Amino acid sequence: METNQSPPRKRPRRDKNREKASLLNSDETMKLDIWREFPEDLFETVIARLPVAAIFRFRSVCRKWCSLVGSDNFSQQYSEVPHGMPWFYTITHENASNNVAMYDPSRKKWHHPSIPLAPAKIVIPVASAGGLVCLLDLSHRNFYICNPLTQSLKEIPPRSVQAWSRVSVGMALNGTTSSEGYKVMWLRNDGNHEVYDSMQGMWSRPGDFPPSFKLPLALNFRSQPVAVGSTLYFMCSEPEGVLSYDVSTGIWTQFIIPLPLHLTDHTLAEFQGRIMLVGLVCKNAATCVCIWELQRMTLLWKEVDRMPNVWCLEFYGKHMRMTCLGNSGLLMLSLKAKRMNRLVIYDLLNKEWQKVPDCMLPCSRKKQWIACGTAFSPCPSALP
Repeated sequence: METNQSPPRKRPRRDKNREKASLLNSDETMKLDIWREFPEDLFETVIARLPVAAIFRFRSVCRKWCSLVGSDNFSQQYSEVPHGMPWFYTITHENASNNVAMYDPSRKKWHHPSIPLAPAKIVIPVASAGGLVCLLDLSHRNFYICNPLTQSLKEIPPRSVQAWSRVSVGMALNGTTSSEGYKVMWLRNDGNHEVYDSMQGMWSRPGDFPPSFKLPLALNFRSQPVAVGSTLYFMCSEPEGVLSYDVSTGIWTQFIIPLPLHLTDHTLAEFQGRIMLVGLVCKNAATCVCIWELQRMTLLWKEVDRMPNVWCLEFYGKHMRMTCLGNSGLLMLSLKAKRMNRLVIYDLLNKEWQKVPDCMLPCSRKKQWIACGTAFSPCPSALP
């Protein structure tokens, strides 16, 4: 045994820290080199698969990353990736100042844009397609197209018709994304109609209104038209049924479809190319929300689901009114009575009913009542 061997000396802490710092610096240099040579197309591929909220955080990192989100390649990548639930663009009851609230059902969160889209006008959302929302002022004169996420806004040229009256408005894409253009159509009870093509930048009237259709149409203005491909479907009250118009071919079709019994407020909806109906069934003092699907062979409505009875008990004995704020895959229903306002979401795919949290302004605890709205597919790259 060696008795004169000295014990190993401990290295000073300062030397250890220097070693650690040099390793960290080399790691940081290596990371910078990796990210500097990272292909931009892979950036866009990854970003296109992020949740919408994460995409906006990504944009705020630097100008270069912000410009990536606005590129044509990103728009193509984003359109090819299946995305989740639609959002809801709504106007609250204090709409004199255009109070806008957007609801993200995947996170169950309300968003309140700080900058109004049209500060000088009182506008209401009437249709949507491809991440864009169509707005109409209360005088039914001026149309606007906006992307609610980016707060971009464009006013559509004035209509050629000079007589103003209430109109039903539908919107459809020319292709699969808004970059291929879109069409906006308005229809009046007297059969007068026009179609705006964003690629041409003008209104036109393709296709004459069939003389065999009875006028006036008695359109159900509480029901937003739904789009299946290039075909818009409008709900009529007299005769009861659905009126369709193909914005690409200009062909009209009328379907006489009797409504279910004891139906009050009702609106059309669309799910995977199928035409749906949602409405209030009121019998005696009981009220319930029901969902129907249109049977193509028989042209009859078949009930496919209804709100749970426990929820319907809250409406017993009350004079309820219903407004549908979304009509594509996911429905937001505003159910109102005296001193009561309930927001409910119905998922057509999973047949699930969910209660929506109260809409509250960020700087106030006052509950906001939803006046009107529409569903839209959030798309950061969609341009009006």
